[in-house]
Amino acid sequence: MKLLPGIALAVALALAASALGTMFPIVGAPVLAIIGGLIVATVRRPSTTFAPGVAFAAKQLLQWSIVLLGFNLSVHQIEQGGLRSLPVMLGTLTVVLVVAFVAGRLLGIDRELRRLLAVGTAICGGSAIAALSSVIEVDRSDVAYALGTIFAFNVASVLTFPALGHVMALSQSGFGLWAGTAINDTSSVVAAAFAYGHAAGAASVVVKLTRTLLIVPLVGFYAWKRVRERGAEGIDWKAIFPWFIVWFLAAAVVNSLGWIPPAWSGPLQHLALFAIVVALAGVGLSSDLARIRAAGLRPLTLGALLWASIALSSLAIARFAHLG
Repeated sequence: MKLLPGIALAVALALAASALGTMFPIVGAPVLAIIGGLIVATVRRPSTTFAPGVAFAAKQLLQWSIVLLGFNLSVHQIEQGGLRSLPVMLGTLTVVLVVAFVAGRLLGIDRELRRLLAVGTAICGGSAIAALSSVIEVDRSDVAYALGTIFAFNVASVLTFPALGHVMALSQSGFGLWAGTAINDTSSVVAAAFAYGHAAGAASVVVKLTRTLLIVPLVGFYAWKRVRERGAEGIDWKAIFPWFIVWFLAAAVVNSLGWIPPAWSGPLQHLALFAIVVALAGVGLSSDLARIRAAGLRPLTLGALLWASIALSSLAIARFAHLG
C-alpha cells in the first residue's frame, strides 16, 4: 500500500501527458510526462508519502515496461540492432574516455569525478555511476555531482534531440541508433526516441540495452582491481548486472516462438507505451535540481563537453559506417 500514492500521482501525470500528447504529437507523451514531473518536483516536491511509489515508477516500472516492449520484438531484430550499433558504441566510448581525461585534467577535476562522468555519459547514466561507485573508492559528494550533471544533460537531450533529428531528417532507425548511443539514461533515451516515433523508440531500446551491457565488463574490471588490492568484501556482484535485460530477451524469445497470440500484440504494445509514460512521470517527480546547483560550473562544463562529444561522434561514426 505504501507504493500506491506515488504510483497514483505518476499515473495522473501520465494520463495528462497522454492527453496533451495527442494535441502536440511532435512533443509526445513521454517528453511531456518527464517535463510535467519535473515541474511538479520543482514547484512543490512531493512529500515522503509519495516517495516509495515515485521511486518504484522511476526504476522498476521503467524496467518492466521495457520488458513488455520485448513481446513486440523478435530475437532477430534484437540481434541485428545490437550488432549494428556496436561500432558506434565502442567508438563513442573511446571518444568520451579520451575527452574526459584531457578536458577533465585541464579543468582541474579529480580523477574519480572524471571517471564517474565519463562512465555515466558513455554507458548508462545514473545506473553506471551507481554501479561503478560501488566498486571504487569515491567521495559521496562526487557521486552526487556526477548524478546531478548527468541529469542536467538528460533533460537537455530529451528537449533537443527530437527537434535536431527532424532538422537532420534522420530516419526512424537512424534516430533510434543516435538516441540509443548518445543519450545517457535509459529513461531519457525512451522519452526522446518515442517522441520521434514508435519505430525509433523500439530501435533505441535495443541499442540502449546493448549499450547498458557494457556496464558488466567495465565495472567488472574495476571490481577485479579492487579484489586484487583489498579482497572482495563490500562488493555486491549481483548489483553489477542489469538483470531486467535478461527478462527483455526472454520476452523476445517468447514472441519469436509464436507463443504470443496476434490479438495480444496491440494491447501489449499500448500497455508498454503507457507504462513507459507513467515511469517517465516518476523520473520527473524524483528529480533533484539541488544536485545540479551543488555540482558547480566545472563538472557541468565537463558534462557539456562529454555530451557534445558523444552526440557528435555517434552521428559521425554512424555516417562513416553507413549506419544512419
